[in-house]
Amino acid sequence: MGRGDLTDAEWERLRPFLPVSNGRCGRWRDHRQVINGILHSVRTGVQWRDLPERFGLWKTVYERHRLWSGDGTWERLLQQVQAAADAEDEIDWDISVDSAIVRAHQHAAGARRSAAGTGFKGGRGGGTPGRDTVAEPRRPPGGGGAGGEGLGRSRGGFTTKLHLSADGRCRPLSLIVTPVQRADCTQFITVLEKIRVPRRGPGRPRVKPDSLSADKAYSNGPVREYLRRQGIRHTIPEKSDSQVARMRKGSRGGRPPGFDEDRYKKRNTVERAINRLKQSRAIATRYDKRGYVFLGTATAASVVIWLRT
Repeated sequence: MGRGDLTDAEWERLRPFLPVSNGRCGRWRDHRQVINGILHSVRTGVQWRDLPERFGLWKTVYERHRLWSGDGTWERLLQQVQAAADAEDEIDWDISVDSAIVRAHQHAAGARRSAAGTGFKGGRGGGTPGRDTVAEPRRPPGGGGAGGEGLGRSRGGFTTKLHLSADGRCRPLSLIVTPVQRADCTQFITVLEKIRVPRRGPGRPRVKPDSLSADKAYSNGPVREYLRRQGIRHTIPEKSDSQVARMRKGSRGGRPPGFDEDRYKKRNTVERAINRLKQSRAIATRYDKRGYVFLGTATAASVVIWLRT
């Protein structure tokens, strides 16, 4: 077993939830070998063609990662390991929300599009030079497809923004990918509504945290109104301009929002979750051309964090 490969215990936790057939090529085999190859690429950032031979054909590893990123398999695996932790009461539901900026490598640019701008050359291909173009799987929400594959322009060039929520033990609960210019507050509701931890047994999945903390980027009326409507206790500092405008109105400005300094100190958990994710070089720097594949890469790294924490 190589460094970073799944241990026997980790494999047994994932094995029951893996698909057994893709509907075209019969029964899948060697899931463990392929997953180890995917995790090796995520951890090291190595190009798919340069994967060590012990993982099998590089194209098999890449295509399965691409397919699982598109059909939601990685997201379901993340939910199942979260469900196992929730069944043991190991999730701290005092969550935090933030975003991380990820510099995109030049290889992440240039996903091929058709002349009409709606499809992709050769059907709906993976857009990876030197790889066969195959039918594209359904993309899950949050892949950044409409926003130029989740790529935006910043002073440093092509950049991606990864929005996420994390529990009180620094583990990602939900993730979405957008271009860098998307404001954090515009993605807040989407990030929260992607939290979905199934129950082991009867009952609806858990979707609502006990409390939430976020920085000033999320301090606006729609965010606070949504949290009040959902009955979620929250700690978000008030922006200075909002405070000045409220005080200018006098009694008509209303009361200042509540703020718990001790609770706000726990917001660093989401920063530490981001640091854990960026220990994987394929997340610290984005190499994936397609937004939904990069989201699958981040989700696969999150699965490992949950398995090993």
